[in-house]
Amino acid sequence: MNARARGFTLIETLVVIGIIALLTGLIMPAVNMVKKESYNTNCLSNLRQNFTVWQSYQTVNKGVLPMCEFLPVVTPQGIEGGLPNLLSKFQPADSATWLCPADDDTESTETGTSYTYLPGLIRFSPQIQMEVLQVLLNLPSTASERQRENARLQTESKLVVRLFENDSKGLFPILMDSADRHPGTRVPRNGVYLDGSAKATKVEYETSVD
Repeated sequence: MNARARGFTLIETLVVIGIIALLTGLIMPAVNMVKKESYNTNCLSNLRQNFTVWQSYQTVNKGVLPMCEFLPVVTPQGIEGGLPNLLSKFQPADSATWLCPADDDTESTETGTSYTYLPGLIRFSPQIQMEVLQVLLNLPSTASERQRENARLQTESKLVVRLFENDSKGLFPILMDSADRHPGTRVPRNGVYLDGSAKATKVEYETSVD
């Protein structure tokens, strides 16, 4: 005669549920860590790809840097300005490389990029604009609007390049995360630098520079 089938008791069921909960608690942090590391790796890859496109623009324009707004602007007519639009002849403005995989901010999706273009911010510093003004004042009065704009862009480019080349501490990335998106790392923003290297930014130096 077969023995009567025996089911789980309430205590055994609770023990099994407890073990499953414990294992889940141990596994999920590891899964999240792997996910964050994957986002970080893909972000760095995006920055390298965008830097290659940035270099292509420079090559075609005889060394002149792309000069534009540090972030695109959303207007009723659509997205205006910004590096993705300026480089759209070399890479589509809606390329996935313009968005950090860890970025879940709807504003980034609207503007089309997760990254801040530092030359587009530095170009408006008082020191650079004073020198630009001096160059424009020295142009002949017959200079056309296009000639004046070219002189402005070339001067801004030259001065910004000089600043980046003299950046011995590596403070200034060309392109960087516009917000902290990589928690768990020493510096939660990635950037790509003038030498093409993509890595965590050194923003902690900003508070200590004289």
